[in-house]
Amino acid sequence: MKLFTVFILLGVGFAIAMASSKTLDVTNEAEFCTSCHSMQWVKEEWMESVHYRNISGVRAECSDCHVPHDTAPKLVAKLRAAKDVWGEIRGTIDSEEKFEQHRWQMANSVWDKMKATDSRECQSCHTVAAMDLKEQDRSARKKHKKIVAGTGKTCIDCHKGVAHEVPKKPKSDSVAQHN
Repeated sequence: MKLFTVFILLGVGFAIAMASSKTLDVTNEAEFCTSCHSMQWVKEEWMESVHYRNISGVRAECSDCHVPHDTAPKLVAKLRAAKDVWGEIRGTIDSEEKFEQHRWQMANSVWDKMKATDSRECQSCHTVAAMDLKEQDRSARKKHKKIVAGTGKTCIDCHKGVAHEVPKKPKSDSVAQHN
């Protein structure tokens, strides 16, 4: 009887693990990410960006920039994203006007995370050491050489707005947050 119980528990554990893995995969797809009403504006911006359409034909999906590859940071990112889903459900960011009211705070939250992780998601595709600096314009070459030299700068310091418009900073110091 004990052996049967062990097999049942192993089977249930395996089924839960597979369902969890599939859920993580599905929630990483751009179709899922942009299914909320509030993500339609950022979807349009992304579709006009170099991360969507470019000469190389390489496309960065939402999860490539917003979701870490390693499991623990990925789960943390999914929990943080739940805040946006909650904002959609509560109606806090469910219209373009409401979304724009919170956009500065949301963008800064993403930028702060990227700064704290040395733009980890950017570097999963872009490697400064692999860049052909000779092919870059003088300004980019100079800045990328500084990154290699270890100045503490990271991708997001210079590349805000590469996939989405940089939001306007609110006039007041009290920035509304969605909870």
